[in-house]
Amino acid sequence: MNLAFKDIRFNVLRFLLTAVGVAFLMTASIGMVGLYRGIVADALLVIERIGADLWIVQGGRQGPFAEGSAVAGTMDRRAEGLSGVASARRFVQFSQQFPFAGRSLRASITGLDFPQDRGDWISLHSGRLLASGHLEAVADVSIGLRLGDMIRLGQDDYTIVGLARGMVDMGGDGLLFVTVNDAIAIAQRRTSEEVLLARASAGPAAANRSSVPQDSKIAAVLVALTPTADEAAVRRAVLAWGDANVLSRVDQRDLLLNQRLWRLRVQILAFTAVLLVVTGIVVSLIIYMLTMEKLHEIAMLKLIGAENSVIISMIAQQSFLIGAAGLVLGLGLSALIFPFFPRKVLILPADIALLGLAVAVICGFASLLGISRALKVRAQDVLS
Repeated sequence: MNLAFKDIRFNVLRFLLTAVGVAFLMTASIGMVGLYRGIVADALLVIERIGADLWIVQGGRQGPFAEGSAVAGTMDRRAEGLSGVASARRFVQFSQQFPFAGRSLRASITGLDFPQDRGDWISLHSGRLLASGHLEAVADVSIGLRLGDMIRLGQDDYTIVGLARGMVDMGGDGLLFVTVNDAIAIAQRRTSEEVLLARASAGPAAANRSSVPQDSKIAAVLVALTPTADEAAVRRAVLAWGDANVLSRVDQRDLLLNQRLWRLRVQILAFTAVLLVVTGIVVSLIIYMLTMEKLHEIAMLKLIGAENSVIISMIAQQSFLIGAAGLVLGLGLSALIFPFFPRKVLILPADIALLGLAVAVICGFASLLGISRALKVRAQDVLS
């Protein structure tokens, strides 16, 4: 006979309510960890998929994701002349708000160096990739656009020819892919007022300039190396130019994870730890209350010769069953709730395994309070 199951059937409502309370705490913990994993996945999406071995960025900077970067528009030609370089592409990315159908939409404009890069690395959901060097765009479905929609960017109208899924930046904005030249034109758009102010301040010679300084909009040059290339030699050659810095894919990952997202990681881990501590407190109190309610029964067990191990096993099993039920219910709630979140919540099996281990440890410690009280019960207390 399993005393733990017998006692749970006797107090089934309290057990279920406790399991549901623990389940909500588990759901919150899973959500916190999953949200962080989702942010990391979004932040590394372009770095992992775009197929660049090296990123040439502005000298003295760690761009284009960790900080701002602007390089010369002809730097890709310099890179192509280096020994060991298979290809070089320009990279542009910036956030943009634009009106559409009476709404204000937001997207992260990303330039593809067409025709070298048509966007084959994009997770295409429907439609097609870019087939023209001008006035075509591929949008992530999260932006809220559909195939065939016409949007006004800068001074031109762009047709949505393809829809992608899961292509967002670190901030959660959907990526909108156009060619690099179109992206530069969008970034350097000028209003008539800017032109008039430029003319008034600098004379007719400045007629084609904006009153706002226009730096290069090329954020980086993406370099793909040949299989036999000496990466160290290529890096030394780029650094010798004096106006550029070079980062590998590993460097970019390290900058994002250990610098840009470091505070976010610490905050999420701190909140998760608080939730787990609260879970331990809740389970401890419930187990202690259940133990106090059956002190007479525990005394009876000792009177008939039951070993302390039988009582300890009963209380510990109840604690672990509450934790296991809460974890299972929490996983079910997570599967139902998190797909509707505006940000990606990525639930990894390894994280669930670690959370399960943490719950087991917490429930083990939570049962100690009830076990300690049960062991103080004497057989003669059955008469009280």
